[in-house]
Amino acid sequence: MKKEVLRLENISRFYQVGTETVKALVEVSLSIHENEFVALMGPSGSGKSTMMNILGCLDTPTGGQYMLNGVDVSKMTDNELADIRNREIGFIFQTFNLLQRSTALENVMLPLIYAGVPKQTRMKMAEDTLKHVQLSDRMTHKPNELSGGQRQRVAIARALVNNPSIVLADEPTGNLDSKTSVEIMGLLEEIHKQGNTIIVVTHEEDIAKHAHRIIRMMDGAVERDEINEDIVTVKDYAIQEESQ
Repeated sequence: MKKEVLRLENISRFYQVGTETVKALVEVSLSIHENEFVALMGPSGSGKSTMMNILGCLDTPTGGQYMLNGVDVSKMTDNELADIRNREIGFIFQTFNLLQRSTALENVMLPLIYAGVPKQTRMKMAEDTLKHVQLSDRMTHKPNELSGGQRQRVAIARALVNNPSIVLADEPTGNLDSKTSVEIMGLLEEIHKQGNTIIVVTHEEDIAKHAHRIIRMMDGAVERDEINEDIVTVKDYAIQEESQ
């Protein structure tokens, strides 16, 4: 049995909007193990974004317990959460969230600066990670000198550089064309094969089909949590193109 990376027990998140209480999450319980590839799906208002914020330690629950690698993070202070985020979670955002005036290498080094890694070590770690995402010839380029797909590769390298417990990808192909989306999903497949735990938040069925497990949310609760019997890989797209 693989190690449990995270466990949610009866997690709720309520917001007060004027006199109304919005129940974004209602007593959600689930666990995710090491090297799972999970898609978190749901329409707008289903609670998936709130769930992502709690999983990523960007928000704290109103009730319930969140265990991350055996540590209860549900009652942590903002500073403690920031430290956990930097050490345990790699984020990939739809909008890339890169520093525009910094090079690809500088962007990837950022989490290591926060972690206090010495300059020479962090430079070597960032270089190695950029090579891993096939960007060894783009290290000194700034985001405006890169294509959308290359920018997302920089964001993926930044997410991986400190060897996090979880890679959390929020609509990672949302700003990309279909060909580049396939390339990015192929890269996530490779990262998963190397042992990383990946959670992709998406509303797109074709993106979710790359995952090995699909958690569907509705009205702040888990509607279905199932093994994906029809996993799609990037190789399938190549076979489809050859047959056309």
